[in-house]
Amino acid sequence: MSFTIKHLTNLVKVAVENKASDIHLREGETPSLRIRGDIIPVQTKEFMRQELVDLCEILFNDPEKLLTLDKLYENDGSFSIPGLCRLRFNYFRFQGRIGIILRIINTTIPSISDLGLSPVIEEIAKQKRGLILLTGATGSGKSTTMAAMINHINQTQEKHIITVEDPIEYLYPRNGKSKISQREVGIDTYDFSSALRSALRQDPDVICIGEIRDTETITMALKASETGHTVFSTLHTTDAVSTIGRIIAMFPPAEQADVRKRLSENLYATIGQRMLKSKQDKQGMIVAQEIMITSPGIKECILGEVALGRIPTIIAHGRGKGGNGGQTFDQHIMELYQQQLISKDQALNAVGSQSDFLQKLIIS
Repeated sequence: MSFTIKHLTNLVKVAVENKASDIHLREGETPSLRIRGDIIPVQTKEFMRQELVDLCEILFNDPEKLLTLDKLYENDGSFSIPGLCRLRFNYFRFQGRIGIILRIINTTIPSISDLGLSPVIEEIAKQKRGLILLTGATGSGKSTTMAAMINHINQTQEKHIITVEDPIEYLYPRNGKSKISQREVGIDTYDFSSALRSALRQDPDVICIGEIRDTETITMALKASETGHTVFSTLHTTDAVSTIGRIIAMFPPAEQADVRKRLSENLYATIGQRMLKSKQDKQGMIVAQEIMITSPGIKECILGEVALGRIPTIIAHGRGKGGNGGQTFDQHIMELYQQQLISKDQALNAVGSQSDFLQKLIIS
């Protein structure tokens, strides 16, 4: 029996109802859902090769790739199910078999408050220039937070926003105050670097880069920041220290001093994210964030005048009255625990220092 759009819709409905973030479809195996970080099999029959080929015919918007499917090793794209959600998909081959991963993307972009994020996230989104990086592992909600920030600008400011994505995930509403030009690599532009070079000639206020993948992309992002634009992007790094270290390490040693200087002058903020299981909602997840806003002390660390390892201490001291709104992961995790949003076990597994966390619990 062929796999139809109706079968796909029914499967996605089950995933949405169970608050799954991803659907795993692999030849010869039953479908699985990623729910609260765990892979849970769906009690149904195994997916056969032809059914996955049928699914490719539904998802792909490229007849040439369908004709050469046996020679296609991987493929990315997006697909919309009207009234339900959008899907970001990845087709791949493993041991001669076919696999497809579907990432579920809500059609409605959540607001910053809907996500339960700190009010300082709105303040960061208001910046008129500088580089803002969202970091975290796959599935940590980076794209969703970035979309919420971009849409906040769209709803509150008269700007020209250009996004460069591979593929486009969230579709921003056209009834906001801003003009939004969403460009997809492979459809609207050849690649990230071409789109970014072109973007600087398209009178942008805000440039959103789906992901920083190489030195050319970060170089263009820094250039855009230097010329008075606000630039948003993501990196698969765990925190502010690893983010800055990763960017510097992308360049040859002879160029690193210049990169440090440019980064210290143009990096406005990093927002690191982790997803923790909610204590109150048995199907839900809670976002824990590290927020670093570049201060004079942070600049010294970026320049190499002070060790990068000092950054968490500087962030921690900047929290509270008179601070800039930054917070370490451990500070936010403690707050989430005290608000009874996460369990003690979740908190202990997520903090950097369990002994410090327990000591602060005793003091408080």
